[in-house]
Amino acid sequence: MSAVLMGGLLNVKRSSIFSTIAVFILTFCSVLYVRLSDDMSSRERRSDVYIKAEPSSPEGGGGGRTSPGGASSDSSQSGGGGTRGDGAKRYSPPLYTPALRCHFKDEAGEGAEESSTGNGAGRCKYALSTLPKRLCLVCGDVASGYHYGVASCEACKAFFKRTIQGNIEYSCPASNECEITKRRRKACQACRFTKCLKVGMLKEGVRLDRVRGGRQKYKRRPEVENATYQSAPLPLTKESEKGASSIIVSHLLVAEPEKLFAMPDPLQPDTAQRTLTTLCDLADRELVVIIGWAKHIPGFLSLSLADQMSVLQSVWLEVLVLGVAYRSLGCEDEVVFAEDFVLDEDMSRAAGLTELNAAISQLARRFRTLNLDREEFVMLKAIALTNSDSIYIEDMEAVQKLRDLLHQALLELECQRRPDDPQRAGRLLLTLPLLRQTAGRALTTFYSIKTRGGVPMHKLFLEMLEAMMDSP
Repeated sequence: MSAVLMGGLLNVKRSSIFSTIAVFILTFCSVLYVRLSDDMSSRERRSDVYIKAEPSSPEGGGGGRTSPGGASSDSSQSGGGGTRGDGAKRYSPPLYTPALRCHFKDEAGEGAEESSTGNGAGRCKYALSTLPKRLCLVCGDVASGYHYGVASCEACKAFFKRTIQGNIEYSCPASNECEITKRRRKACQACRFTKCLKVGMLKEGVRLDRVRGGRQKYKRRPEVENATYQSAPLPLTKESEKGASSIIVSHLLVAEPEKLFAMPDPLQPDTAQRTLTTLCDLADRELVVIIGWAKHIPGFLSLSLADQMSVLQSVWLEVLVLGVAYRSLGCEDEVVFAEDFVLDEDMSRAAGLTELNAAISQLARRFRTLNLDREEFVMLKAIALTNSDSIYIEDMEAVQKLRDLLHQALLELECQRRPDDPQRAGRLLLTLPLLRQTAGRALTTFYSIKTRGGVPMHKLFLEMLEAMMDSP
C-alpha cells in the first residue's frame, strides 16, 4: 500500500514538474515573440523616419522628392541605382516633356490648357505658378506693365511722367545714394528720378504721350505683353539702334540673376558621388535661371518661339560655362561653380573632373589677363547667347540683327570707357571660340556622367544635353 502511495506521489510530482516546465517554455516563447515583434516595428518606424528626414523640395509644399517621370526616377534614365542619393528622392523641376517648351508657355495660354489634361501637365502649371511676378525696376513694387520701356508700377510711371512733362529738377539732401523701395520711394525725388533713368526709362516715351496717337506708336509687341518674366525689350528699328545701344548695358546689369548656391546634401558622405550629384543638380537649376535670363535680353523676345528655343538649345552651356569662368576670376587654382561649391585640382581629380576643371581654369585665366569687368561680362554673356549657328533657326537674319546690335553696344561701351584702346572689343570677342571649346568639354563631361550612370539627372537637363549631342 505504501509503495502504491509513493508511486502516486512521484507521478504527481513529475506531472507538476512537467507542467511547470511547459508553462516556462510557453512564457519564454511569448516574451521572445513580443520582443521580436517590437524590434521589427521599431525598425519599420526608423525606416519611416529616415525617409521623412530627406529634405523636402525647395519649391514644394511637402512630400518626398519625386521625379517628373512618375514612379521611376530620372536617374533610371542614366542607369542609376537605388542608393540614398538617387533620383527617386531627389528634387526635379516639375516639368513635363519636352521640358524646355514648358518654360515658354504662358499660364493663360497653351500651358494652362495642358495643365488640365493630366498629372504631368499639372506639374507644368505648378512650375509656372512659382515664377516670380513682374516687378517694378524702380521701387520693387508689383509692375502694372511696361511704361516708357521699363517694367514699372503706376506710381513710378506717374512720377516719371510728371517730372519730364513739368521739366522738374530735384536735388538730393543727402549723398545722391538714397535707397528707393516701395516704402521709401517718396523720401527722395532726386534719387528716384535717377533710378528711373538708370533702369532705362525713356524720356522720348513721355514726349510721344503728348502727341495724338503717340501711345499707339509706342505700344509694345503682344508677345512681350504676355512674357512671364520681367523684361525690358528695346526697339530694334534702324532709327532707334543707336539710342538703344546706349542703355543696353544698364538693362543687362539689371537682368543679371542673383547668385546660386549648390546646397550639397548634408546626408550624403563627402565622396565623388556627392560631388557629381551636386554638380548636375546645380547645372540643372542654373539652366532654368538661364532660360529666364534670356527673356530679359533686349530683342530676344522679338524672335519666334521656335527660334528662341533653338538658340537656347545650342548655346545654353556656353552661357553657363561663361558664368562659372567669371566667378572663378579671383581663384588661381580653383573653379567656383557656386559660392558654396568650389573645386580645386585634388577634388576634381577624385570626381573625374580633371579635364573640365583645366578647361574652365584656362578660360578664366584668359579673362583674368584681359581684366574682364562686370559690364563687359554681361555684354559678352548676351553676345554668347546670340552666337548660335544652329541649323534649326528659321529666321537667322533676325538673330544676326540682334547679334549686330549687341556687338555695336560693346563697341560703344569700350569707346566710351577705353578710348585709348580701340582693339579692346575685338580682343573680348576673340574669347568666344575658346568659350565654345570649353563648353564642348563640359558637354562631353556631363554626357559621360550620364552614360556611366549612378548620378541622378533632371528631365530638363537631360533633354538639353541630348539636344546638343544630336545637333550636327
